[in-house]
Amino acid sequence: MLCVIAPAAQAASRPALSPSVQSPLPVAGLWLNPRGSVVVQAGDCSGKLCGWVSWASRAALADAAAADVPHLVGTELLQDYRPSGLKRWAGRVYVPDMGRSFQSTIEQIDPQHLKISGCILAGLLCKSQIWRRS
Repeated sequence: MLCVIAPAAQAASRPALSPSVQSPLPVAGLWLNPRGSVVVQAGDCSGKLCGWVSWASRAALADAAAADVPHLVGTELLQDYRPSGLKRWAGRVYVPDMGRSFQSTIEQIDPQHLKISGCILAGLLCKSQIWRRS
C-alpha cells in the first residue's frame, strides 16, 4: 500500500533547496529507488548536490522507524556531492536502515537513470543501485 504525503507537509519537513534547483544541474528532480519504495528530490544545495526523501511507502516508513528514524520523509539521503568527472559526483549517502552514511558516487547513466554506488569496510563490501527519474 502506498503512503501519500501532502505536498505542504513534504515542503515543511525538509530544508528548502536553493533557487538553483531549477538550474541546469542534470540530475535535479525526483528519483525513485529500485524497489519503488522511496522518492528523493535532488537538487543544488549551496553548490553541492543533495537530496531529501519526498515520499516513502508504508514499508519504507516502517523499516526506517525500526532503525530509529521516525521521520523518513524529509531525511537528507544524498549529502554534499561534488562534481568528480563528467556526469559524476562524489559525496555521502545516508542509509536510514543502517543509521549511517557512507562515501558514495553518483553517475548519470542517461537522462532517466542514476547509478548510486557506495562501499563499506574500506571498500571490501560495495553495492550499487540504479534509480530512475520519477
